[in-house]
Amino acid sequence: MMQNVHLAPENNEDDLYSGYNDYNPMFDTEDLENDVAFQQAARTSHGRRPPVTAKIPGTSSPRPLATGFGSKATLPSSMGRPMTGSIQDGVSRPMTAVQAAGYTKAAVRGSSFDPLGQARGPASPLEKKTSDSSEEKMKQLEKKVNELVEESCVANSCGDLKSALEKAKEAGRQERELLRQREQIAPPESINLDLTYTVLLNLASQYVANEMYAEALTTYQVIVKNKMFSSGGILKVNMGNIYLKQRNYSKAIKFYRMALDQITSSHKQMRIKIMENIGVAFIKTGQYFDAISSFEEIMSISPNLKAGFNLILCYFAIGNGEQMKKAFKNLIEVPLEVDYEDKYILLNDDLQTNLLIEAIKNDSLSQIIRERKLLAEEYIMTAAKLIAPAIETSFAVGYDWCVDVVKASHYVELANDLEINKATTYLRQHNFNQALETLKMFEKKDSRVKSAAATNLSFLYYLGNELEQATNYADLAVNSDRYNPAALTNKGNTVFANGDCEKAAEFYKEALRNDSLCTEALYNLGLAYKKLNRIDEALDCFLKLHAILPNSAQVLYQLASIYQIMEDPNQAIEWLLQLISVVPTDPHVLSKLGSLYDTEGDKSQAFHYYSESYRYFPSNIEVIEWLGAYYIDTQFCEKAIEYFERAALILPTQVKWQLMVASCYRRSGNYQKALEKYKVIHRKFPENVECLRFLVRLCTDMGLKEVQEYITKLKKAEKLKEIREQRIKSGRDGSARSRKEGSGDSGGTKGERLSAKLKALPATSEPYESSNSKEIDASYTDPLGPQPERPKTAARKRTEEDDFADEELGEDLLPE
Repeated sequence: MMQNVHLAPENNEDDLYSGYNDYNPMFDTEDLENDVAFQQAARTSHGRRPPVTAKIPGTSSPRPLATGFGSKATLPSSMGRPMTGSIQDGVSRPMTAVQAAGYTKAAVRGSSFDPLGQARGPASPLEKKTSDSSEEKMKQLEKKVNELVEESCVANSCGDLKSALEKAKEAGRQERELLRQREQIAPPESINLDLTYTVLLNLASQYVANEMYAEALTTYQVIVKNKMFSSGGILKVNMGNIYLKQRNYSKAIKFYRMALDQITSSHKQMRIKIMENIGVAFIKTGQYFDAISSFEEIMSISPNLKAGFNLILCYFAIGNGEQMKKAFKNLIEVPLEVDYEDKYILLNDDLQTNLLIEAIKNDSLSQIIRERKLLAEEYIMTAAKLIAPAIETSFAVGYDWCVDVVKASHYVELANDLEINKATTYLRQHNFNQALETLKMFEKKDSRVKSAAATNLSFLYYLGNELEQATNYADLAVNSDRYNPAALTNKGNTVFANGDCEKAAEFYKEALRNDSLCTEALYNLGLAYKKLNRIDEALDCFLKLHAILPNSAQVLYQLASIYQIMEDPNQAIEWLLQLISVVPTDPHVLSKLGSLYDTEGDKSQAFHYYSESYRYFPSNIEVIEWLGAYYIDTQFCEKAIEYFERAALILPTQVKWQLMVASCYRRSGNYQKALEKYKVIHRKFPENVECLRFLVRLCTDMGLKEVQEYITKLKKAEKLKEIREQRIKSGRDGSARSRKEGSGDSGGTKGERLSAKLKALPATSEPYESSNSKEIDASYTDPLGPQPERPKTAARKRTEEDDFADEELGEDLLPE
């Protein structure tokens, strides 16, 4: 078995573990307690003596080390260790400490070996550096000032202007304290001017942000007048901006020019900006020729869109058509420093390239390019609309010249938009035929322009109630561009007008899929759902629209209407209250609120909103009727007279309102005025039975001689009323027989004549009662209802009761 075991040779130099078990007896500390020499050295003064350095080889004869016992021989230790500092084989051993690592003489038997002192626990924290020197205090104060300035700037960027100003002021106070301390201990040359400049500039900027212009100007003056600030003169631009905001244009121009003199030509863009401000200030003061000089200088040095547009405005103000044309051409030729070609078109099927193009299509650089193009188009469109009527004899010729100039430039696509704007301008001038002709020119152009023109044509015909033409052009617009939300909305409108609400809703939803922010489509979709009685879906549409347009009066009204349909008056009232915060003078909304509060039984709120509605629109009969009835219910008949008189003025052919005025006079105890009013009513409506009955009863009660006259008239009026009703009844019977027999044309004609005559008479809902007796029926009904019993004020018993209180109120005279 052992024959298969092969032992490694002892002299294998490549053994990885060789010397692993070798042990140097020098490091054996277990037998130190038994070492006599070591213990004797520890007990005597030998252990406390400084070590004696051994003689370096090569010098004079070596001197043997002395021991504590006076021996001159070197004493090796019991372990065979060399003594410290001893020379062995002619080489001196490096000197080490006498006291062993981790050993103390106070150590007791059994103590653990702890050379790193871990048993003592963690070290105490470092003490903070405390320096009460003036220089250190000033450094801390300067650091605090910088922190306050930084916090002020951060607060300003976050919109907390008040906090930013407070921190800027505190920084100013701390900086002044720092200056005072430095002046006491250091020469003036050691003052930190940059810190002072920063603090003052920040304070002035915060004053401007808080619109404290006087304080800002004072702070800027401190900087500008201090010659130690080398760049203080440039701040005169800021002072000019403040004067421009204060509309002190002369001082603004003065400071702009002073700043311009102190700015070198190396700061080209800054000089251009200041010259633009000078030109704008000249325009504000009406000095157009001076403004033209500024803008022309800018266009000659570094042309830009804003300066070119302002130059056109100045030429338009002085009426120079030729210069307007020249300035318009210069505006179009302003370099935008963008690529006019569309470089984001997917030309191949390379997936990697296509993904890259899609990624950079909407990056920040693309957005900047798009914004520049949109700004240039806006300036050109506005300038063309402005100068078109002024550069030629007519608006159309001038617009055509602008279109030709645009077509010859980089803005070729803008020419079609100018043509459509030309049609829109015709509409504003109420020249509808020219607008239609201009828009019809686009029928043979590319799909995008054709769709826009057809959309406008459809809308025009829709407003003119020509639904057939509106439908045709709406179809053309949709076919030209299926993704045009305006075209789809117009198509939905034409379908909605024809009564197909379901199909209209589909077009509105398709428009919303193409453009989720198309508010017209969303509003019309809500109306379609409301028409289809799909109230929940309509509510969702209007709630979404309210999130987009929170202050739209139409949306708020529709929400209130839907909640009213859902029989939730509280929610309807809430939405109407929001609505009157947007349109506080709308009388219809106020009357609607009054009606809802009246339904809920809150008469005081209903009276408030009805009164407000009457104040803004005193011709609404429903409001007048409610207010009059309210005052009658509260027994203030004198106040109700005002409203019923207003109703009588609005509807002078209806006797009901005048009878109510007379009844109010009677119920308020003013019988004489009531009698006079009834007489006036009788003169206007001599055949009115109700008025005659009131006159008979009043004259009887007041003992007037005219009672017989009114009795005779009443008798004649009742007979005439009876005859008319019989004729109407016989005419109806004759008409029914003639329809059955296929003849009887004369009877129908008589019925029509009778109906025409009765239309001019006041209506009454009282049943007819024939009377063949000689006694006249003088009974009547009070249009205001029975009078409430008056509280007794004396002990005397009334012998007569008010006969008027026994009558029933006619339904035709009661407020609805």
